[in-house]
Amino acid sequence: METQQQFEKVMAECRSLFVKKLHDYGAAWRILRPSSLTDQIYIKANRIRSIETKGVSYVDEGIRPEFIGVVNYAIIGLIQLEKGFSEKPDDMTKEEALEAYDKYAQAALQLMLRKNHDYDEAWRCMRISSYTDLILMKVFRTKQIESLGGDTLVSEGIDANYMDMLNYAVFGLIKLGEVKGS
Repeated sequence: METQQQFEKVMAECRSLFVKKLHDYGAAWRILRPSSLTDQIYIKANRIRSIETKGVSYVDEGIRPEFIGVVNYAIIGLIQLEKGFSEKPDDMTKEEALEAYDKYAQAALQLMLRKNHDYDEAWRCMRISSYTDLILMKVFRTKQIESLGGDTLVSEGIDANYMDMLNYAVFGLIKLGEVKGS
């Protein structure tokens, strides 16, 4: 399967979970500030690394759901950066939330295609654990940018870091699917 198709398949899986949670909880995530979303991504990526390092998980969920969480929290982070956080979770309809989700999923796809062209699919030769480490590095970079109030000298902003975290998580999900043969 071609990279774009694999990417779109993984994003459809992530979106499906987003839709289900949107049904169950509404847009309760609208109250989260971007720094809280960065911490949520940290929790997900740190758990992946812990499972990779220890080789065992005591909670009956594997690495795959955590990578999906990174994707969805990164998109929520991008939405929050654009719209700002809200004091009330009911300020965004389901339709508006899905439209925003799709906008950033499409932007991530386009970024991946451009980078994939330039890097000649180097990600395919990487280990899944490297994606985990890169996501964690991006989280720590993002935390530093947040503590600087976004005032960087030469670095990309928080949005670019969220986008990279999202794409690394998608690569992890694609590779996990290839390992399992799905």
